[in-house]
Amino acid sequence: MLKFNSDGKFKIMQIADVQEIPSVSEDTMSLISAAVDRENPDLIIFTGDQIKGYSIKFKNRPDLVEKTINKILEPIVNKSIPFMVTYGNHDSECGVSKLKQHEIYSKYSCFVVGNVRNRDDVGTADVQIFSKDEQRPVFNIYTIDSHGKAENGGGYAPVNAEQIEWYETERERLKAENGVYMPSLVFQHIPIPEFFDVIKKVPKGTRGAVPAYGAHENEYFTLFDETKEQGGFMLESPAAPDENTGEFKAMSEKGDVLGIYVGHDHNNSFVVNYQGIDLGYTQGTGFNVYGPGENRGVRIFELNEENPRDYKTYTLTFGELCGTKIKTPVKEFIYKHAPTSPRAIKPILIKVGIGIALAAAAYGAYKFFTGFNL
Repeated sequence: MLKFNSDGKFKIMQIADVQEIPSVSEDTMSLISAAVDRENPDLIIFTGDQIKGYSIKFKNRPDLVEKTINKILEPIVNKSIPFMVTYGNHDSECGVSKLKQHEIYSKYSCFVVGNVRNRDDVGTADVQIFSKDEQRPVFNIYTIDSHGKAENGGGYAPVNAEQIEWYETERERLKAENGVYMPSLVFQHIPIPEFFDVIKKVPKGTRGAVPAYGAHENEYFTLFDETKEQGGFMLESPAAPDENTGEFKAMSEKGDVLGIYVGHDHNNSFVVNYQGIDLGYTQGTGFNVYGPGENRGVRIFELNEENPRDYKTYTLTFGELCGTKIKTPVKEFIYKHAPTSPRAIKPILIKVGIGIALAAAAYGAYKFFTGFNL
C-alpha cells in the first residue's frame, strides 16, 4: 500500500526517456542514482521509452532487453523504492512485447502494478495513495499508455476512446467509494494536442522558435515569457498526435485531474496551467540518445495530505546533481546537433539539397565563364 508518511508528505519522481541500450551510459546511471539518493522518493514513475527499442543491439536478444531494464532499475530496487511503469513509442520496438516487459518489472517486489486496465494495455493503470493512518485513499495516480505511430503513418496515435472510457469509469468509481472526486495526476509518454495551446505561435525566424510538423506544419512556436521565467525550456516542437480524441476534455470535466505530465520530447521541460489543469513536460534522462546536455534530469512532485490539491513540482538536472562533466562529450555533441526525429530530417535535407544545387550552379557558372574542363 502506498501511503503518506508520518509527516503527511509524499514525494513522487518522474523519470522520462531513459531510452537506454545494453551498454548503459555511466552518466544515465549517475543521474538516476544521484536523484534517488538526494530525494529519496516514495514513488518513482517511468513515463515510457525506458529502452531504445529500435537499437540494432536488441535485435533477437530478449535477454539484453531484460538486462538493460535490470540495470536501469538498480539504484531504485536496491533501496526498495516503489515504482510504476508506462510505455512509450520505442519500448516494444525491441521485439519484446509490453506484456513481456511488464513481467520483467513484476519480478521486483517494489513494482507497483496498480489497477491495470487489461492484459493488452498494461501501461494503463491507476493506484491510490492512502492517508498516513491507512484509513482512506487521499490521492490517485493514473498512468496512460499513449501508444506510438499512427496507423496511417502520419505522426502519433492518440489515446483511444476505450482508454478514456476506462479513465471515466475509474474516476466515477473512486467518487462513489469516497464521496468526492479524487485529486489525481496523470502520467503518460506522448503529449496531448492541447500542449500547443500553452505555447506561443510566432513568425518564422523568431529567435528561439522551433518548427512544428503534422497538423502544425510550417508553423513556429516558442514558450511564453512567463514560462521561461519559471525555468521552462522548449528546444523542439511538441510531437503530439494530430487527432484529438478528447482525452483532455474528459479529464477536465470533474476537476479531479490536477496535471497531465509527459516526456517523449527530450529537449522540453515546462509546466503551464490550461483550463485548470497543469500541462507539464519532463526532459529526458538518458545519455544514449539526444537530450538537453547537462539539463537532462528528473521531475519531483511533493504532495501534502492536509491539502493534496496544492502539490508542488520542480526538476533536478544532471548539472545540479552530479557536479561532473558528461563523460562522452563527442557523442553528446553529435546528439545535440542531430535531428530529433524523422520529421525533423526533411528541412535538413531541403537545406542540403539547396546547398548542393547552389554549389552545382556555381560550378556550372565557373565552367561557363572560364572554359575550364576536367
